Amino acid sequence: MGLIGPRARHLLALEFGSRADFDDPRLAWRRLFAETLGTFMLVLVAAGGSILHRKGQISLSAAQAAPGLMVMAIIMFMGAVSGAHLNPGVSLGFAMRGDFPWKRLVGYVLFQLLGATLACLFLEAVFGNIQHLGATLPGPGYANWQALLMEIALTAGLVSVVLGVASAAQNVGAIAALGVGGYIALAGLWSAPVSGASMNPARSFGPALVSGDWRSYWVYVVGPLTGALIAVGFAFALRGRGGDPISYAAGSGALDPGALRARHRLAHSLESANEAPAEGGGEEAPPASEGERPPGRSPSG
Repeated sequence: MGLIGPRARHLLALEFGSRADFDDPRLAWRRLFAETLGTFMLVLVAAGGSILHRKGQISLSAAQAAPGLMVMAIIMFMGAVSGAHLNPGVSLGFAMRGDFPWKRLVGYVLFQLLGATLACLFLEAVFGNIQHLGATLPGPGYANWQALLMEIALTAGLVSVVLGVASAAQNVGAIAALGVGGYIALAGLWSAPVSGASMNPARSFGPALVSGDWRSYWVYVVGPLTGALIAVGFAFALRGRGGDPISYAAGSGALDPGALRARHRLAHSLESANEAPAEGGGEEAPPASEGERPPGRSPSG
């Protein structure tokens, strides 16, 4: 922290909390707690809004805009802890891009499913087992294959947005929440009558498990995961290989010392650029040491 100025140090402290706390690998449980809490909040709003819409108490627009707004809030208040995946498809996409460790994938997915289940148990306690507890199902007049194609296309777009705003070339910090949340709301506003606009196997899992209605659930697993794979291909075509320090920090959260140091170096670079004289370039920042590179990345990677 001694390499960066007071302003950058203050901003980093506000975003990440205590350096000593977040560098401690024993506190990695915070990632899993963040994914559980975030997915709980997302499914509470998504499934709860669906229940109220089917009861005729809120409009379809309100039910579809609410999850996007909730995702914006979640990314802004705890995205730096776990990356705020909230979605097995997003976790898979980050892992395939090299921005997230494969060894954490199963844990993230399990705790996302846990958060979704807890949300639906809460909804069952409030409303009872009605309206399939907001389960995502093909709309009236639409077949499973139509809903499947819609989920593939929608999720390919969603994961493309997530990977794009997290990339080093286009990293926009907390404003990324606007892109991701806005996409979720927009996708739901026009496509919900076809498939329910799930884009998320965890969001569909909670209502299916608690209500016992597994009809068409396979659509909401195969569709989003296929869409995520397509999005990874799009990302490679647009930006090449992933795994750069900024994308890794965005995808994995900031509990890794290497990822946190990468963000520190970025803040130092920005601060140096702002303070550099108009003539003559400043000294080039030294390359990261081996211990500071994200796991799995070679010096030339």
